[in-house]
Amino acid sequence: MLAQFVLFDGFDPLDVIAPFEIFSAARAFTDQVAVELASAEGARQVPSGIPGVALTAAALLAPERADLVVVPGAAGSLPGQGTEAAPEERIPAILGRALTTELPSLLADALAAPGTTVATVCGGSLVLSMAGLVRGRHATTHHQGLDLLGAGGAHLAPGRVVDDGDLVTAGGVTSGLDLGLYLLEREVGPKVALAVEQLFAHERRGVVWRDQGCEPMSPAVVAAEPPR
Repeated sequence: MLAQFVLFDGFDPLDVIAPFEIFSAARAFTDQVAVELASAEGARQVPSGIPGVALTAAALLAPERADLVVVPGAAGSLPGQGTEAAPEERIPAILGRALTTELPSLLADALAAPGTTVATVCGGSLVLSMAGLVRGRHATTHHQGLDLLGAGGAHLAPGRVVDDGDLVTAGGVTSGLDLGLYLLEREVGPKVALAVEQLFAHERRGVVWRDQGCEPMSPAVVAAEPPR
């Protein structure tokens, strides 16, 4: 499988590097995985939202080739977090600039492509939301961006990782490790995922949320139910 990791100007480096390194490490245990850093413009050096930090995209984002497309969020501030950041350095503005490129069209193609999964880390789901691509889908993001995600028509789900079929989203920045290991387990298998988990000495947190099973009752209702 080919996993492409999206870069755009102002991306959050850890959103990319954590799951990218998970999949890169998997190549020591299986020949089923290939990884690329990609951008909507093709091969180029892409500045992150952290001054002095950039990554090099080696390929064009290509939904017709990729089995997995992973979208990061932006590194910046949100409105209301303080007045020190210039408006153009705030996350909605950074994401807004990304949406003026071919990225939204390519992500729409990826979501429409049979057999392709789109995954997001942190504010990556806000990229999809602002592009109108998550309406009616179950998703999550960093807790500070949940209102913006909901405004895009997503059904907010409480998991650290939320699996909605061909759309898998993860919460705050460090959840990229959990997302990478979960996707590796889902797409390649638990044996390889466990080998990488042990290599990284990282145990995944929480249960992956899916729209399956019965709805949990409140503790008060459970306490009032007679024993069966």
